[in-house]
Amino acid sequence: MGSIIGHILLGIYITALVFVSVFCLMQFHLLCHYVYNRWKRSRPNEPGNMPAELPMVTVQLPIFNESYVVERLIANITKLKYPKDLLQIQVLDDSTDDTLEISREQVEKYREKGFDIELLHRTNRQGYKAGALKEAMAGVKGEFIAIFDADFLPESDFLQKTIPYFNDAEVGVVQTKWGHINEEYSLLTRLQAFQLNVHFSIEQFGRYLADFLLQFNGTAGVWRKDTIESAGGWEADTLTEDLDLSYRAQMKGWKIKFLEHVISPAELPAEMSGLKSQQYRWMKGGAETAKKMLPSIWRSKLALRRKLHSTLHLFSSSLFVAILILTVVSIPLMFMVGPMQLDMTHFGPFILATVSIILVYYAANVHSVKAEKNYLSRLGYFLILFPVFLSLSMAMAFHNSIAVLQGFWGKQTAFIRTPKYNISAKGDSIVAGKYLKREISFSTILEGLLGLYFLTGVIGAFYVDFTSMLPMHIALCYGYLTIFYLSVKKQA
Repeated sequence: MGSIIGHILLGIYITALVFVSVFCLMQFHLLCHYVYNRWKRSRPNEPGNMPAELPMVTVQLPIFNESYVVERLIANITKLKYPKDLLQIQVLDDSTDDTLEISREQVEKYREKGFDIELLHRTNRQGYKAGALKEAMAGVKGEFIAIFDADFLPESDFLQKTIPYFNDAEVGVVQTKWGHINEEYSLLTRLQAFQLNVHFSIEQFGRYLADFLLQFNGTAGVWRKDTIESAGGWEADTLTEDLDLSYRAQMKGWKIKFLEHVISPAELPAEMSGLKSQQYRWMKGGAETAKKMLPSIWRSKLALRRKLHSTLHLFSSSLFVAILILTVVSIPLMFMVGPMQLDMTHFGPFILATVSIILVYYAANVHSVKAEKNYLSRLGYFLILFPVFLSLSMAMAFHNSIAVLQGFWGKQTAFIRTPKYNISAKGDSIVAGKYLKREISFSTILEGLLGLYFLTGVIGAFYVDFTSMLPMHIALCYGYLTIFYLSVKKQA
């Protein structure tokens, strides 16, 4: 009986490991495109000149309860170097707190200075961000629509750097790379920047160079108004309305232009509850979009390679489910390795997946950022941060798996926005932040218990004299207990 259970666990473990390995190899494939096209060929990325007759541009600012950053946001948008008579600003503020009054004051202030700026406030918040964007479309004057979330601070020449790419009539979206205002604030913000550098350099730019379908990231980009309308408009049936509309637009034949060299600075979540709410939205929305769009993708006339990559892309949030299964099963499997007389050297080929992901993060965080530091400094930073990042990323699997499974099950949940606190310097504080969650959730308690569970794996490795999985269990124990600590620390 024990042998049967052991082989079942082994089958589950290998299945999850194969899924994780396929994802890692997909990342490596994107890295290959990134290296070949960007470094070897140095493909030019010139947009041409601004149109002789400048187009009307609408800037939309979707906001909900962001009293710490809304004034900074509106002031920054008014600094865009673009003729006032060709610039419309829509402040889409669904707030239920004093943010609304701040928005109203700022709108009045800049309207008196000659800006075409208006406040659009809804009391029902139907459809959340997607609903606000959809309702605002009726009042859009611009041929192009730039969208910025509350924590973004685009450079004043943002429109000069993006609008010229629409000279290509097939381009429906121009997406810029996110920068990080507060990367050095804490370990948590450094780890987020570490991951986002991979997303925007290797994943987004790699997909763009490989002619795969990619995504609008919800902010720091510009849409052609006709693209939104021809793709069916904003829809609120997923929590990632940006990913959803991106795929629908590309399946209509529109192209997304990704600009790695244009940076749009933004504030990273500075506390664990904010990061968790952001991750939950992205993971659940990714699963919802996969469920919604994959049937259409496979019925479409897209090339097979684009269909395959789109499938992996949309299933990427499911990676955390595989990681959770793989790691939880690893402990009972460890105790059965001896009696089953398994030869673990057969797992050697899976090391290639680990090497692949190391190379991906190395490329994004050593060669593509922090160029102001010398190579040895960048390499040292990577060698220190990567193990910590890997540990906490694996430990986010429990939280993110809940989101993914709810997305596939079709459970309806609210759009929980990620609050920002105007954090930029190390000395800034959010202790008095009114948006901080005060309760400790049941899932947080379970994360703490999982930390103890993987501690048994660390101890058990010496008991059964099997240390092949010891590094993984140490990393998981540290990751889960760290997430538990950071969650409790800001909520107590």
